[in-house]
Formats: sequence, structure tokens, C-alpha cells
Amino acid sequence: MTITLDIQQPQPFDLVGSQILIAGNATAFEGTLSIRVSDGHDEYASFATVGSLGLRQFQGAIDIPDTNSFQLNRLFLTLADDTGNENGPSVVIPILFGPRILPGYGGWQPYTVQPGDTLTKIAQQQYGNSNFQPIFEANQHILTNPNVIFPGQVLRIPRNDI
Repeated sequence: MTITLDIQQPQPFDLVGSQILIAGNATAFEGTLSIRVSDGHDEYASFATVGSLGLRQFQGAIDIPDTNSFQLNRLFLTLADDTGNENGPSVVIPILFGPRILPGYGGWQPYTVQPGDTLTKIAQQQYGNSNFQPIFEANQHILTNPNVIFPGQVLRIPRNDI
């Protein structure tokens, strides 16, 4: 049987919360995919059920109950069909863990950079203080220097539920 893993959600460097939703198309031995989330130090594991007779859409989720359990905010989500073979096919997706970026993380909103904006100015407008670190970390896939942003760039502004 040909094994296929086509993961549509999350995409690389998506900003996720303490419940990570996973969706795509797959076939798997005995219809099960294992799900692991790790920062290289700590790991959470779960599974999702998919079709075993041909490519099927699937949805799954993994809950991270202790949002302080990871040391880093860049995590790796691994989906694998290893229920019948330890070395079965797998897909690894880098994701950004919102609760490590901003305490009380509850999602994000887009912000289009305007002429004259700086990350400090955006943080002051969005959070009422000059701490731009959550914005920089939430956009680490497109920003390499907090002093270099461009008008027209669309940034993710992490929001909290607190």
C-alpha cells in the first residue's frame, strides 16, 4: 500500500495555541497517525484516525495542557504512520507556540506595516507598552532583525485572553 501524508493545517510557521488543530489527507496502516509535538526537550503525543483504504480527509487535535512545559517557542509537529512500522513515513512541520510568545495567548490579528512604523511603535499601539518581543517572535519566519520592517508587510500581532 502507498502511504500518503498531505498536511494542510497547520502550515509551516503557523502561530498555534494550546490546542493544535491538524487536518489533511492521508492513508495510514490500520488507519492511525501518531502526532508528536516537541521543542527538542519536551514532547506531547497523541493520535488521529484516518482511512486505511485509500486517501481520506482527516482532522485531529493535540492539547498541550501545560503551556509552560516547552522551553522554546518554535516547536516541531510530527505526524507519522508508524503504527505498523517504526520507520514509517512522517511529516515534520515547524510551528510557533503562541503561549510561549505571549502569556494568555488567545490568537492573533494581522497588521499591515505603515510608513514610519517600528516594532516599538506597533507594540505601543497594540499593547500600551514598548515590548515588541511578542510581535518579533510571532513573525520570526519573516523577520530576522527587529529594526528592519517594511511598509506593506503584514505582521501577526499576538493577542491574549487575559
